[in-house]
Amino acid sequence: MKKHSFHCCAACVHFRAGRKESGGMEYLCSRLGFQTKPEYSFDCFTPSEKVKKLMQKRGISANE
Repeated sequence: MKKHSFHCCAACVHFRAGRKESGGMEYLCSRLGFQTKPEYSFDCFTPSEKVKKLMQKRGISANE
């Protein structure tokens, strides 16, 4: 599977910002149930509607 620039946790529908800690923000994956970071990427990537539209505009398939 070829990864593209949009394939990251921050662009996924399951990405959630949690509470702010002394070391920074806590980010969660609501699907997997654990902490993540915006730049991480997993094979379960499901782009948000906003990201889907941008990918479509740039000619990138969400299935790539």
